[in-house]
Amino acid sequence: MDMFEQQYREKMEQEAPLAARMRPDTFDDFVGQEHLVGEGRVLRKAIETGQIPSIILWGPPGSGKTTLAFIIANTTASHFSPISAVSAGVADLRQIIDEAKKRRKMYNQKTILFIDEIHRFNKAQQDAVLPFVEDGTVTLIGATTENPSFEVISPLLSRCRALTLNPLKDDEIRIIIQRALKDKVRGLGKLNVELANDALSHLITMSNNDARIALNALEMAALTTPPDTDRKCRIPLPTIEDAVQHRALLYDKAGEQHYDLISALHKSMRGSDPDASLYWLGRMLEAGEDPLYIVRRLVRFASEDVGMADPQALVVAMAAQQAVHFVGMPECNLALAEATVYLATAPKSNSLYKAYSEIQEEIKHGSNEPVPLHLRNPVTPLMKGIGYGKGYKYAHDYPEHFVEQKNLPDSLQGKHYYTPSDQGYEKRVIARLKAWWRKKGKPAEPEKGKEG
Repeated sequence: MDMFEQQYREKMEQEAPLAARMRPDTFDDFVGQEHLVGEGRVLRKAIETGQIPSIILWGPPGSGKTTLAFIIANTTASHFSPISAVSAGVADLRQIIDEAKKRRKMYNQKTILFIDEIHRFNKAQQDAVLPFVEDGTVTLIGATTENPSFEVISPLLSRCRALTLNPLKDDEIRIIIQRALKDKVRGLGKLNVELANDALSHLITMSNNDARIALNALEMAALTTPPDTDRKCRIPLPTIEDAVQHRALLYDKAGEQHYDLISALHKSMRGSDPDASLYWLGRMLEAGEDPLYIVRRLVRFASEDVGMADPQALVVAMAAQQAVHFVGMPECNLALAEATVYLATAPKSNSLYKAYSEIQEEIKHGSNEPVPLHLRNPVTPLMKGIGYGKGYKYAHDYPEHFVEQKNLPDSLQGKHYYTPSDQGYEKRVIARLKAWWRKKGKPAEPEKGKEG
């Protein structure tokens, strides 16, 4: 590196955002992820001894993935080649691989290939790395916010250790902010910044466990706050609120968050918790989720978890679906909220779900006998002549519009798939069925799936 390049790098480091300047160089300064890099942990020992396996760092934004990669670079004697999957391509990878081969041959030096946002590489680009990770030409460190099980090809993932980074805790974000306030070389120490307690608490909350968001908002607030007469830069709560604007929602409509939040919504409604249900609904809608996706799940929930306990639930869910089509976002958000609260507070029954699941198993593994002749419709003289419809009893001709007859194939006679619960409208259904069962001379409550 010549003098001019050194000066350029130093200038860039000075002008870099606070989050980049405050990036620690050693494990002693690294905050969080004690389960991975705490004193005595296997990964830390491996890094400190230079025995670095290929790894995939999976964690939310601002949890320290890139920082950890740079600490590995500073700790090891290996050459460090960082690239971003956002801008790099196969040609860049080939150049790094060629240089790594020469470096290994001439100096016996290993190369660490760091791919930031590796989930943005397509299959062909990941395939290009695979053979050189396998033969040890490079040690791969990939960083991703997405579940590597879905975003990294299986052959590459099987040759790496997937390590999960946790969101930073509030106390850890607090430590990072306070270090930035005190550091006079890389931080804001020279500005003599004082952050009000309520402003600090708000900054921690609004950062959503992302250290990068916290530091960059802090820097904006500090640079736009003039010093007082005593040369102290006092940052009040309104300034932090203005710098942050609103909470950065962590959400990816095509990733794991998408499935985690819809699962939380479904299970909160199933648990009859309208407050939690509304919260998870809001998390999805405010993050930009397609309301049609949400309402499809509400319709499914109405049948799966409420069912016949409240048949009106399906009507409400379908009305919400119509509202989504008719008015769209953001106006349809209250229609979705109304349907969500209705479903959460409705009586619950999964009798339909269980009954249909048993039917599916019966069809999959049963004999699938033909329809009994008396239930078939004799639409031609030939059909009538061979017995179609013979002996069929028309229910409306009998008292209470009920008559006993065989409606299942012979091998399934007496089986019961649908047994109502004692919730909501199903109380009336079970009473009606019991009355019919008594007329048949059968037990009032036949054992489910067994002969009566």
